[in-house]
Amino acid sequence: MQIVQIVLDKKLLHAADQAAKRTKRNRSALVRDALREHLRRLELRASEERDRQGYSRQSQSDAEARGWESEATWPEE
Repeated sequence: MQIVQIVLDKKLLHAADQAAKRTKRNRSALVRDALREHLRRLELRASEERDRQGYSRQSQSDAEARGWESEATWPEE
């Protein structure tokens, strides 16, 4: 691991210290976990956006979509 410095305002630092205390972790662990989670969410949003753009580029016509409707229904018992 490497040591880095970050600048936090007093209110954010206090909130981080309180959260670390509540979760029984030190401040560094709290910040590492928060950063990992934030990066994971950013990657998820980017992946969703790529999917959205891909689907919008190859949109199906109404006739194509209707052809698949019978596949989406439950079979009769």
